[in-house]
Formats: sequence, C-alpha cells, structure tokens
Amino acid sequence: MPSLLEQASKVLHNNWKEAFTIPCEGLYPFQWNWDSGFIAIGWAHIDMERAKSEIRSLLKGQWKNGFLPHIVFHNESKTYYPGPEVHAAHLSDQSPDVRTSGITQPPVLGFVLEELYRISEDKEDILSFIDSVYDAVYQNHHYFYTNRDPQNEGLVYICHNWEAGTDNTPVWDFIWSTFEVPDYELDRKDTKLIDASHRPTNKEYQYYIHLIELFKQWKYDDAKIAEGSPFLVQDPLFNSMLIKANESLIALGKLLRKNNKVAQLEQWQEQALQAMNSKLFDENLQGYVYYDLRNERKLSHLSSSSFTPLMAGIPSEERAETMIEHLHRGSFSGENDENFLCASFDPSSEFFNSKKYWRGPVWINLNWIIYRGLKRYGYEELSEKIKEHTIHFMETYGFYEYFEPSKELNKTLDKGYGGNNFSWSAALTIDLLTNKL
Repeated sequence: MPSLLEQASKVLHNNWKEAFTIPCEGLYPFQWNWDSGFIAIGWAHIDMERAKSEIRSLLKGQWKNGFLPHIVFHNESKTYYPGPEVHAAHLSDQSPDVRTSGITQPPVLGFVLEELYRISEDKEDILSFIDSVYDAVYQNHHYFYTNRDPQNEGLVYICHNWEAGTDNTPVWDFIWSTFEVPDYELDRKDTKLIDASHRPTNKEYQYYIHLIELFKQWKYDDAKIAEGSPFLVQDPLFNSMLIKANESLIALGKLLRKNNKVAQLEQWQEQALQAMNSKLFDENLQGYVYYDLRNERKLSHLSSSSFTPLMAGIPSEERAETMIEHLHRGSFSGENDENFLCASFDPSSEFFNSKKYWRGPVWINLNWIIYRGLKRYGYEELSEKIKEHTIHFMETYGFYEYFEPSKELNKTLDKGYGGNNFSWSAALTIDLLTNKL
C-alpha cells in the first residue's frame, strides 16, 4: 500500500490542471486564492516548479488596483455555482482580462513565499522567483490597507462571508439578522455532489448571493461597498493572515533590498499588531473575536479563527498562555479530551454543529495554522497533539475537506465530510510529514 506521503502526492497530481491545482474535482473546479497558497506549500516539497506555477497562475487574476480575487476562472466547468457570469467582475474597471470573482480570501501569499524559500534547496533560484512576484503580492497588501481600512486603524474589513474563508460560521448569523434579502433563484451544484446536510442552507445562500448582487450594482467600487454593504467585518483570521504575510514580506524584502516597501510594511505592521490586541481580543472569552464594523459591536464568539493570531505572533506570551487553555482541557478539547482538535467553532456553544461545514467540523488548513502558532510560542506537546490528530484523520479516512471533531462520533464513521481528495488537505499533510520545524 502506498505511504500517506505518496497518497497525498497523488491527490495533488490528480487535481493538477496544466498550470494550477483545483481544490476538488467537481465541487471546486477552478483556482481558489488561499487554497492555492496552501497547495503551493505542498508542491514545494515534491515539485518546486509546480509551486511557482501555482502562484503565477493565481496572480494572472490580479486586478489593476492590487486586489486578488478568491476565484480565477481559467477553465470552463458547469459543476460550480456561482460561476463567472454570476460574479460579473467585468463590471469593475479594475478587473483583468481573465475572468474572476469580485471578492477575495485571506491573504496568505506573503508567508507562502517565505515557506517556499525555506523549503527550497536552491536559494538563489527561489529568491529570483520571489523577486519576480514580490511587487504583485506587495500591491495586494497595499490594496487592503488603502481600500479596506476606512478608519485607518490597521485592521482591514471583509465585505462578504466568503472572504473570511469560514463561509457559514455561526458568527455570521448575527450579521444576517440585521437585514432582509430577496428570494433568489439558486442554481446550486454543491448539494447535488455531496451530502446537502453538511453544506450551508439555501437560506444562507440567499444572503451570500444578495451581497454579490449589491457589489455588482456598485460595480465593485470599494468606496460604495464601505458606505453601503450590510456586511462589514474585521475578522481575526483574515487580519492574522495579513499580519503574518506582512512579517514574511518584510523579511523577504530585506533580502531583496526593497527598502521603501519594507518601510511601508513595517508601518502597517506596527499599527495592525496594536489594533488586533486592543480591538479584537475579548478579555472575557480570552480569545480573538470579530468586530462588526457596520453595527459597531464585537461579535464575541470563539472559533478556530480565534487561535490564528498565534501563527502571526500577535498575542503576548501571557495572553497566549490563557488562549491555549481552550485547547488544553478547555471547551475545544473537552475536559476529558473527548474532542479531536481543533473544531471550527466552540463545541460548548449552542450554535455548534459538528457536521455542517464551518459551524463545527475540523479543517486541516486551520489545524496547520494553529500548529504553526503553537510551535512559535513553544507549546511543543500541544502542537504535536494537533499534528497527530490531523494525520490521524488522513490515515483513517483519506483527504477529505473537513472532519468530525467528536471522538465518540468518529467511532461510527468510515469517511470524512465534504469533498474527498481535497487538495489543501493533501498538501498540508505533505508539509506536516516532511517539514522539520
């Protein structure tokens, strides 16, 4: 039987489409933004040229203003909704020739480039590649801090739940309750391909599509979105990924002698770190939470996103220590260690659902981020535990999209949830098995 590493490699090879990797056959048939970042890390261990191609292909979808969309529609497919005709990104005068969506995803490319540099044995070659794409990635950061931070506080907002990456976390329920939406005709494909009970509901999708319809009315104009969008949230995961990517671009920029860009990044970084700790940390919950910018309120709920600031070095040592108690004999692990780490939403919450997408299941990319964060703060035992849990899922079920956190319920299962042969699950498994941190 092939080793787990060989099985993971096969998933990436099977999902490769000439110059990029799709997340999952049928379910996600195009190129996704942060998926490609994680996928590039996996490719870096087995085929560095494909890792480079992954990033180059994604950057082909970059807009004139530096915006990087969440989907690039390089290819044709009828198995996904909403496709390019629904997004209609061409309505923006900033959009490129290639078809894309008009919303984004957590910005991971900065730290992905640093990972490629660390993994590569040919430092001169990889640094040359990084030099060739550095300015484009920097421009994406410039876009966020000049278009998505209306109060100039160092925190950028997301204007659509899909931009968070955590599509249907219960946190968004509190946003949906603030406005009404029409009853749109939905041509969903996902619920025909996999168990519909594991996916967001049609009611939730009405909100998702309504936001896109608003953005189209405004021709994806950032000023109009900031003024009128009913969904305007400062998300801890999104901002943590941006801060971690800033840190990496600063380090790489120093190697490449991009002094002016480094100085600007350092200025953004200082403000961002201060704002994360003063505005998004919840003292009562001892974790980072969400801020609803439209309604000027904290959305105080813990999710796997609450721990992602660890990877970016955002909390103090003391604060990190209180945070990890949620993972160690806390609500996420359970007092008797009854849960696999790390559920995507607080298992002790009334809103938790262990099977429904981002309302509870374990996601491998978040596990990888939290693992890196725990390593950064020196929590070796806990970091190894989350790594072991992640590998356990892969060995037991294969490379699914998401997994059941309850150890008891896992005894009744013979597969994971969502799509199978999922690229970032395979790619980050390769990294966990190969990288020596």
